[in-house]
Amino acid sequence: MSANTSKKSALTWVVHLSVLALVLLWLFPTAGLFISSFRTADQIVGSGWWASLTASEQTIQLRTGGRDAAVQEGDLYVVEGNLLTDEDGPGAGLTMSAFGVSSRALGAHQIGETAEFSDGEETLQLNADGSYRYTSVEEPGRRGQRVFVNATTPPEFTTENYGTILFSGSGQDNMAKAFFNTLTVTIPATIIPIVIAAFAAYALAWMEFPGRALLIAIVVGLLVVPLQLALIPLLRLHLGIGIGKGYLGVWLAHTAFGLPLAIYLLRNYMVGLPRDIIENARVDGATDFQIFTKIILPLSFPALASFAIFQFLWTWNDLLVAKVFLIDATGSTTVMTNQIVELLGTRGGNWEILATAAFVSISVPLVVFFAMQRYLVRGLLAGSVK
Repeated sequence: MSANTSKKSALTWVVHLSVLALVLLWLFPTAGLFISSFRTADQIVGSGWWASLTASEQTIQLRTGGRDAAVQEGDLYVVEGNLLTDEDGPGAGLTMSAFGVSSRALGAHQIGETAEFSDGEETLQLNADGSYRYTSVEEPGRRGQRVFVNATTPPEFTTENYGTILFSGSGQDNMAKAFFNTLTVTIPATIIPIVIAAFAAYALAWMEFPGRALLIAIVVGLLVVPLQLALIPLLRLHLGIGIGKGYLGVWLAHTAFGLPLAIYLLRNYMVGLPRDIIENARVDGATDFQIFTKIILPLSFPALASFAIFQFLWTWNDLLVAKVFLIDATGSTTVMTNQIVELLGTRGGNWEILATAAFVSISVPLVVFFAMQRYLVRGLLAGSVK
């Protein structure tokens, strides 16, 4: 007895530790994405999200004033200003430790020293407060000289990333439009297959008619049909009847791809419901429609919620079906997954924008999952054990 108890206790610890490891594996990337969505581009490049609450050291590229700011003093052109507070400067919160005037010699000079450029005709003196004095024998260029500064930056968080994503731009640059487009696709594409599958599952579970076993076999067979195999034939059918390249086409496509699992899941659940309830309702004179709406649907809510979670997540995160059935050159029907791909193509260096866009994309599925997760296991396991 003691050996069995010890073995069971060890197995319990293994299960608990495994669950904890899985939770942490999921939690760390999500927390990192959330924190990164509030950080600036320089901070994301300079340090990881786990160091977001501490000061970070990084190399920042700044520029002196150009030709318009130069003043001639004798044979020299002189430019004076402040690298930190001038236009496009990072601000006065930085603590500079060293600087360089070449990308091959970063941090070669201490703050307060006078650095000479490679040609010997230009010098730069940079002070701790950011003020500088640049001299040149020749007239400076329009953009000024590059200066590479090693600086310690304090922690900084901003909501500008969310403002850029949700409230600025138009067409392909407007994530807010893509957000509502995704809702427009996802909500009907979740509701339509649930309604159809509920009727079909009830018929296959409790109604006697010729060919019922064959229909069940077809539904099971459709579960293994690859999505990619049906895309082109289905698109040609949609184009042939005039519903392609629009919301109706993508709703019906998601409905078709989600129905086999929905019918299979709901039918297995409804078969496990007590037969006495249905037979007593029939004895009392209830029709099949009344039995379905008044008894079966309320009792089947866990299974309906389980499939709703899956269908919502699949549709919200879908890119392939949207690319095929929601073709739009103007961007007026672009969904969020496609919008993020566009951001990767046009803003490959703006990691703060990509992190914010990705977190906005996963926030709604997280809310839906945590709101309905208590029904998930009940709905999936119901009917599997007699």
